[in-house]
Amino acid sequence: MIFIAGVSPKKKVLDQNPRRCSVCGLNQAYYQRVDHYLSFFFIPIFRVKKGEPFSICDSCAQTGHGFKPDVTQPQADSPRTCRSCGKALNEDFKYCPQCGKRILVG
Repeated sequence: MIFIAGVSPKKKVLDQNPRRCSVCGLNQAYYQRVDHYLSFFFIPIFRVKKGEPFSICDSCAQTGHGFKPDVTQPQADSPRTCRSCGKALNEDFKYCPQCGKRILVG
């Protein structure tokens, strides 16, 4: 009789809202956790160990807690910001004075 079992890691995304990565500047940093599961014939049966939450950027693979909040979804009471560099903007700007990108309205 052959018995194939073991403990294998499984990544779980805790927050589907991407955050801005402080290294590459893209909104691709997610809050995740790696849990370890007892597997039987490569099928996870139950969780053996719950991992510690962390943030990781899908683009540059940088981990940590130094990620900036998502600037693509501005708050109602916050000033308008550039989606590319995150700098504050006046309402009448059509281009960002910091990075030169066109300001998208909406």
